[in-house]
Amino acid sequence: MAWILACMLAVLVALWVDRLWGEPPAWVHPVVVMGRYLGLMGPALTHLPAPLALLGGAMAWCLGACLVTAVGLAMELGWHWLVSTLAWPAWASAILAGLGLGLLLKPFLAWRMLRDEVHQVEQALGQSLQAGQTQLRRLVSRDVHQLDDVGVRESAIESLAENLNDSLVAPLFWFALLGLPGAALYRFANTADAMWGHRGPYEWAGKWAAKLDDLLSWLPARLTALLLCAAAGCWPGLARMRAQARLTPSPNGGWPMGAMALLLGVSLRKPGAYALNEQAGAPLARHTQAALLMAGRAAWLAALVSALVQAVPLVIGWGR
Repeated sequence: MAWILACMLAVLVALWVDRLWGEPPAWVHPVVVMGRYLGLMGPALTHLPAPLALLGGAMAWCLGACLVTAVGLAMELGWHWLVSTLAWPAWASAILAGLGLGLLLKPFLAWRMLRDEVHQVEQALGQSLQAGQTQLRRLVSRDVHQLDDVGVRESAIESLAENLNDSLVAPLFWFALLGLPGAALYRFANTADAMWGHRGPYEWAGKWAAKLDDLLSWLPARLTALLLCAAAGCWPGLARMRAQARLTPSPNGGWPMGAMALLLGVSLRKPGAYALNEQAGAPLARHTQAALLMAGRAAWLAALVSALVQAVPLVIGWGR
């Protein structure tokens, strides 16, 4: 029971540490280490014939996934063992375990960084279009030079909605189900998709990574849309959100982006790809601020839901 309480506390600690201090230094950041592994393995795969690239990409992904899951499990069990050796009262041990586990969980969450990057795009856009485009390049992989001020703002809001899932809701979802190994596995899958899961040199090597990221993000993405609705105190309707989600090529990204467009009452477009809530007007600066406020509330709701899910075994135990 003490460890379940610790896991509940860890979620809140991780989000609070994220709010206060943001990202840890790159040299100890596990996601940076994941990126280095993928960057080391990836280039050799792009020179292979398509079938071998597909097989090699899957094998490299599985190896990396096993490594990060094993490290996550070792860190969680190691901390659990260390706390259990202390002759402290159960409540004190639970608090200490939660604090430590929260610190270990934090690097797999990146809400403050996402929030700050989107805010800085809007600030830069207030200076000039070029400044806004330059800042937006830190958030998106698309060509930003062809975007006007509306396009820059749309891209920033879309990135906020989609990455709210990738950077916060999904890691918390998998932490609630599988503990620290689950959060680590998801962030590895998401990082692999970001680095390998696109057309071009990695088209075949990254297919496995793209499919696994889609699978692991499927339910969290839809939960993110629901959390945004709860944060806004508005329900646009499941049918409308589903219709918007189907307009995007991603099986998951369209859910939080479509919900954000409907809740803000604006159109969000990606030139040549999709137009969400097409009949609405273009977003203004105030809509970016409203989106940030809504996403911030959704982030804390996600932490609360994750903690409550982990409380289920306690409730069941008390029921017995």
